[in-house]
Amino acid sequence: MSWIVLVCSGVLEAVWATALGRAEGLSRPGPTIVFAVALLASMAGLGYAMRELPTGTAYAVWVGIGAVLTVVYAMATGAEAVSTARIACILAIVGGVIGLKLVS
Repeated sequence: MSWIVLVCSGVLEAVWATALGRAEGLSRPGPTIVFAVALLASMAGLGYAMRELPTGTAYAVWVGIGAVLTVVYAMATGAEAVSTARIACILAIVGGVIGLKLVS
């Protein structure tokens, strides 16, 4: 159950990171509210998962999922460029997250 909660929390990290970028310094109410709610839910989920998972592993997986989804979303929407090198780096992060799951 902790792994499921951790993955969901990682997804919420991507949500709050994207919302923070769209909040324009927290001056836009809609994205600011999405940011705050997703941030709280993401942190709560991370805290829950860390009750059973090692701190380093949980944090690395959480950050990895959030980072990958955030950059993939940005590339899909055209906010960031797509390149072979970027895709290779994203795959390296995904491989690391999967590796952490397999060895824990």
